[in-house]
Amino acid sequence: MTAPASAAAGVREGWTRCRGCGVTLYAPRLDRALGVCPDCGHHHRLGAAERLGRLLDKGSFVQAPDRLRAVDALGFADTRPYPDRLAAARARTGLDDAVLRGRATLGGHPVVVAAMEFAFLGGSMGVVVGEEIARAADEALATRTPLLLAVASGGARMQEGCLSLMQMARTAQALARCGRAGVPTVSLLTDPTFGGVTGSFATLTDIVVAEAGALVGFAGPRVIESATRRPLPAGFQTAEYLYAHGMVDRVEARQGLRPLLTRLLALLAAAPAPPVPPAPPETGGPGLDTAERGAWETVRFARDTARPTTLEYAGLMCEDFVELHGDRHHGDDPAIVGGLASLGGRTVMLIGHQKGHDTAELVARNFGMPEPEGYRKATRLMRLAERLGLPVVTLVDTQGAAPGVGAEERGQAWAVAEAISTMGELTVPVVSVVTGEGGSGGALALATADRVLMTRNACYSVISPESCSVILFGDPGHAAGMAEALRVTAPHLLRLGVIDGIVPEPAGGSQRDPAAAADLVRAAVLAALADLAPLSGPDLVAGRHDRFRRIGRVADV
Repeated sequence: MTAPASAAAGVREGWTRCRGCGVTLYAPRLDRALGVCPDCGHHHRLGAAERLGRLLDKGSFVQAPDRLRAVDALGFADTRPYPDRLAAARARTGLDDAVLRGRATLGGHPVVVAAMEFAFLGGSMGVVVGEEIARAADEALATRTPLLLAVASGGARMQEGCLSLMQMARTAQALARCGRAGVPTVSLLTDPTFGGVTGSFATLTDIVVAEAGALVGFAGPRVIESATRRPLPAGFQTAEYLYAHGMVDRVEARQGLRPLLTRLLALLAAAPAPPVPPAPPETGGPGLDTAERGAWETVRFARDTARPTTLEYAGLMCEDFVELHGDRHHGDDPAIVGGLASLGGRTVMLIGHQKGHDTAELVARNFGMPEPEGYRKATRLMRLAERLGLPVVTLVDTQGAAPGVGAEERGQAWAVAEAISTMGELTVPVVSVVTGEGGSGGALALATADRVLMTRNACYSVISPESCSVILFGDPGHAAGMAEALRVTAPHLLRLGVIDGIVPEPAGGSQRDPAAAADLVRAAVLAALADLAPLSGPDLVAGRHDRFRRIGRVADV
């Protein structure tokens, strides 16, 4: 690997000026801070070699032996002939083109890696860049090694004309082959990432991470301003802006990138199936809740804001959990959370509704009532789990899908229907646990599973008792009676065949002892996954279809 370039330009006698705040910094101090200004947090650009040096295990990078150089197929010249520009870029960067490709380890995990060099003709993508990315994907596919792409590019290479444009298809197809084969791919979007690179391989990976402050987009900001003749929104096309609009999984400061990627690679590594654990008891026992509660009291218990949330269950029952964000279309709905989790030594995709414990958190999470973006995020993560061969575990706790004009305009019904349909067709094991409220289609969108469980004091219904009372009696005063009539409790639903088992709760309910509650849910989920482990993908789909086809009785006429 070539010697790394300086993290910041303008170095003179050990000093440099920050491009973000203009403060003069001691260059070695800036270097120790990984090129991040200690005063304003500005992330100075890194070259490909230095980027890999900051991310990878020391001394592990081995550059690919097959080296490629661009050909001037068009005989292109502007103020200088294209071959002269290439020669100058090679001399300046020490690279053959705008990509440095090879193999390495990161946190001890093997990766195929390709890093782009912005200093080489703006990191523009020509035929060589397209082929380098395709070869990296081919190697990852052939060796079933995770692919890591560190991206920095101004877009297409104009000097190669339409040949450059075709690289969008070449690289997109290469990433698609990895996706079909279940080979994990991760991209790191750095400053800047634009044009055909963003519109192809950079955003087609399984997980998309953006470095804090990076500018990322398709058309450049000057092009957009010129075309629209309108000022751009504050923070437009920054990593943080993309995160808020659901386009990337994570935004991380440079210091956090290596730890985050290490965790992701550990979770993406193949893990053996866990041993078959004992099934949890379905009746009372020492330290377990044995109180007899009516349906309405159970509903009130299920709604208690002190009950554990999905994120708390993730922290208590999983060895690790990396939350992933965004629906890749519009936003990141905080009412549904999901990500890669290590559960009993096995990686799963954990997805669940997220409420809160106080007014501020409940409002921020919309009381656990998802918008269409939440269901689209869940669907995206389910499909990712299927590509990677990971079981899906969902935790259900919602009054229902969010009502509202905006939700309807953005296709709430379509998003819920797609989530239900996608779950039904997954070729990986799916286990759902209703941990609080299971409200209508908004709950079923995360509960079309092979095994559906309920904690003892949860409830599950087609409609809330209050709404049922209003519709049938004109006021909510009959809610208690409707709760009983709707058969919303776990014992009733077990007898009706809607659920497959009841997870006990600690004495006084899960809200009294969240850690003990998480242990009980964990044991139940692991038992269900062990039960499903021998089944093939087609068998899982067929069994899931049969399960829901059997629910409910009909009478012949």
